Amino acid sequence: MKIKSIEAFAIDLKPNIKTKPRVPKSKDPYDTRGMVSPMNRYPGIPRSEWSAGWKRTACVVKGEDGTWGFGFTLYSGVTESIINDHLAKILVGKDCMSTEMLWDIMQQSTIPYGTSGLSSFAISAVDNAIWDLKGKVLQRPVYEIIGGPQKEKIFCYASNTEFSYGTKNSIDWFLELGFKAVKLFLREGPESNLEGINRAEALVASTREQVGDDIEIAVDAWMSLNNEYAVRLAEALRPYRIKWLEDYLNPENLDGYQNLRNRIPWQTLATGEHWYSIYPFAVAASKGIVDIFQPDLNWVGGITAGIKICHIAEAHGLSVIPHASTNYPYGQHLAFSMPAVPWAERSEGVAPPGVPLEEMVLLPGTPVIKDGYIIPSDAPGFGLEITEEWLRDRAV
Repeated sequence: MKIKSIEAFAIDLKPNIKTKPRVPKSKDPYDTRGMVSPMNRYPGIPRSEWSAGWKRTACVVKGEDGTWGFGFTLYSGVTESIINDHLAKILVGKDCMSTEMLWDIMQQSTIPYGTSGLSSFAISAVDNAIWDLKGKVLQRPVYEIIGGPQKEKIFCYASNTEFSYGTKNSIDWFLELGFKAVKLFLREGPESNLEGINRAEALVASTREQVGDDIEIAVDAWMSLNNEYAVRLAEALRPYRIKWLEDYLNPENLDGYQNLRNRIPWQTLATGEHWYSIYPFAVAASKGIVDIFQPDLNWVGGITAGIKICHIAEAHGLSVIPHASTNYPYGQHLAFSMPAVPWAERSEGVAPPGVPLEEMVLLPGTPVIKDGYIIPSDAPGFGLEITEEWLRDRAV
């Protein structure tokens, strides 16, 4: 079936929270300082000012018979234009079944202004929408089309990206929900010197005491460290047996990743959330600089890129744990079908303490984690239950 139209537009997505959190907002200065960022070196510029502030971009790809697929990404201020003014014009009229060709066309045509970064975000929205359309046309779930079920259910971990209600309260709620693995986020980087390392150690130590010896703990530095600080931090955290150290350097600094790998060979390292297309993953795999790839399927180039990254990882004995991979069906379907994916992530705050996970769903039809595991929908495409009226109500 040929593609009849491709349309991108800004969309505002928010969870429909009805339950009141069971604890008040935290007043702890450590919690309220927020997640570490590369901009910590400029404390006079608050996150509300340095963040772009663009909405998400929705993408609808329609077939000749009116069947349509849905994808979305970030940074509508730019990605909306890339899709409508460029990608749509060269993909309309092409066969929606030819996912490899369509992805390659998008990759090759964006080379003049760069296939990574914002181009990759735009490509992701289109690619995922095409896969959703393809599944609906074939009347099969995407996970079945890309390889079929590889596991009975997907093990999920919870990322504490929201500190508003206190880290300890959030971790308690994650355990109550049945998660057997959690991830903590640093609040400080090299600008805080030894005091920052000591506070990070205290955070991990208290969480280890809270969760016990049988719950995994990962630590995320959100692109904010340098090699020296990362080495000292890893040494400080070594007694607490963290599952991995994540996203610790500027994602473009591959030489830095190699240097750090050489200096802390015993530490499991994970990254890739901010790598785009397949090339950084291929280089990282060939050089052995990380152990776990973490592509985001709404950013890296869609399901098509995710499949290729899984195959690269499998060939090199590495794992793939996609970023935010249970928040939306896209990551769920990849995780369900790929042997390289042992875990999946629930992020974007997971849920305030006491608020059911069902109330945190952004896209209708997205399955919810139960007792720390998830099974994707077996409905056609990604199983989304989105109507055109629902889209109109949320379009900006």
